[in-house]
Amino acid sequence: MQSVMIVVLGIAGMACGWFFYSKFIASKIYQLDPNFVTPAHEFNDGVDYLPTNRYVLWGHHFTSVAGAAPIVGPAIAVYWGWVPAVLWVTLGTIFFAGVHDFGAIWASVRNKGKSIGALSEEVIGKRTRSLFMIVIFLVLLMVNAVFGVVIAGLFVGTPSAVFPAWSAIAVALIVGQLLHRNFNLTVLSVLGVTALYVSIYIGSLVPIELPEQLFGLAANANWLIILFVYAAIASMLPVWVLLQPRDFINGMQLFVGLFLLYSAVLLSMPDISAPAFNSMVAAESPSLVPLLFVTIACGAVSGFHGIVSSGTTSKQIDKETDARFVGYLGAVGEGSLALITIVAVSGVTLAATPELWHEIYDQYGQAGAATFVQGGAQLIQNGWGLPLNISTTLLATMVVLFAATTMDTGVRLQRYIIQEWGEIYGIPVLKNGILATVVAVGCCLLLAFGAGGASGSGGLTIWPLFGSTNQILAGLTLLVLSVMLIRLGRPARYTLIPMIFVMITSVWAAVLKLIEWYQAGNWVLVTIDLIVLVTSVMVILEAASVIARYRRENYASQSP
Repeated sequence: MQSVMIVVLGIAGMACGWFFYSKFIASKIYQLDPNFVTPAHEFNDGVDYLPTNRYVLWGHHFTSVAGAAPIVGPAIAVYWGWVPAVLWVTLGTIFFAGVHDFGAIWASVRNKGKSIGALSEEVIGKRTRSLFMIVIFLVLLMVNAVFGVVIAGLFVGTPSAVFPAWSAIAVALIVGQLLHRNFNLTVLSVLGVTALYVSIYIGSLVPIELPEQLFGLAANANWLIILFVYAAIASMLPVWVLLQPRDFINGMQLFVGLFLLYSAVLLSMPDISAPAFNSMVAAESPSLVPLLFVTIACGAVSGFHGIVSSGTTSKQIDKETDARFVGYLGAVGEGSLALITIVAVSGVTLAATPELWHEIYDQYGQAGAATFVQGGAQLIQNGWGLPLNISTTLLATMVVLFAATTMDTGVRLQRYIIQEWGEIYGIPVLKNGILATVVAVGCCLLLAFGAGGASGSGGLTIWPLFGSTNQILAGLTLLVLSVMLIRLGRPARYTLIPMIFVMITSVWAAVLKLIEWYQAGNWVLVTIDLIVLVTSVMVILEAASVIARYRRENYASQSP
């Protein structure tokens, strides 16, 4: 019965955020203008800039920002108990993520579709752009490496997900061609999702596995290489060919998946096995504060969202008023995914007793995407009576498709940054799209194998670093929005207060992990963590100087 309480209170809170808080932010703070000419119209090139139906764009945006993070993060964070996880997901979605994602889209749309990194130059200063882009590149690097490891692990652990995951690409390519020819969106949605679920059924009957050793590499490592080859190709295609239709279909699939999971909770009303607050954490486990706030990034607030919002989404906004629907409601969608993940990994469907739950959660970081698939599949079977193998394939495919979509978008954004560096520093060779993509993918593979060894299977060791770096980037994005609002003479507390909280907790967590990795001699992670901390502090100091100057100018202008 506790699970129903979590669902009802969490969804009610997020709904209030959408209907009331986001409307206030849209009208009073960001002041959206339906007549503003968006970059999608001003620079329409049919490749990156393209006016897009807001429902299709919501699907692209949501599945691009969601990935596996709102599943992996909450599945790990429940280690400290379900109450802290639920509170952070719910309040974070309402007051942090929605304002952050929505704001990044608005700021980019208002500035000719510039990325948040490029925008920081105009808002704060030229030096800030270079520093900002270093942090952005490192976040993208870690996102792609982590999600590649997650997908490869699911392909090895749940081979029934392989066929539907790759079939979804073929379905998306067909849907993309038909959408480009103005076929009926509703009909294509039904046909596309139906084809996807048929492939899920087939996959549950025909699992596909790579040999344990191939070309001297384990199956996990081979999947990693295959995935990044795919991501490289997909990231160079026009957005309408694969990115938009696949994201839209994945968004529809998410609706089905969330419906099955949430309704299964109402039908079976499972109890919670996890403790509200876990008093049996291992002695060497990290403390709840500040690690909770970086373990759950996506699903509460995430700097990666700002990259997507200002990198691809803002270039496809048809009307400026669509920014609220796509940005804030996208954050609500992700929060709802994180919320049901908490229920799936906390309930009796995963572990029948508290004792069994503690055996699964005996160490921080033991659980993850596979735990969600296991608990969620059992939840769907109990609520709907679906065979366990089909439920497992369905959820594993959902996680894989989200993570793959994020990889595609992430590699595309890495390419943009490398090409921008070529432009900024006068290195013509880096402006080449193919070379920039090869460099991006090569860096991701180096990190995945460098952090995880020859198999790449240990690449999730970088998750805490991804979490803290990602949240630092979210704080920096909120900082840029705050400076913009101060410059425009609008109230900035709705972005400044979340920024201060996020920066304190994420820098604190990054310092703690820096000490831990230094003591363990993990120099790769020490180096990346140190670069992020130093560059972030420099950006904060630059921004503080700019804010102080604006305040002096405002005070001087108001003096008699």
